Amino acid sequence: MDPEKIMDSLLKELHSALKKMSKAKDASEKEVHSRIVKNLCDSLGVFFDLATEIAPFDDGLDDEELPF
Repeated sequence: MDPEKIMDSLLKELHSALKKMSKAKDASEKEVHSRIVKNLCDSLGVFFDLATEIAPFDDGLDDEELPF
């Protein structure tokens, strides 16, 4: 599956979970939604960490532009 699609799906779920958490009335319901938000953020963090690791290797040049 495409990583961008996964990240977009996670962001949509995160947005939805935050909306539900803001509408929650009691503390136990808010706790459930906060755990969901934490898990989604941790999942997104995996992709951001990967992007950070890959970024130094991306010089912006295509293979055709390499001088050697």
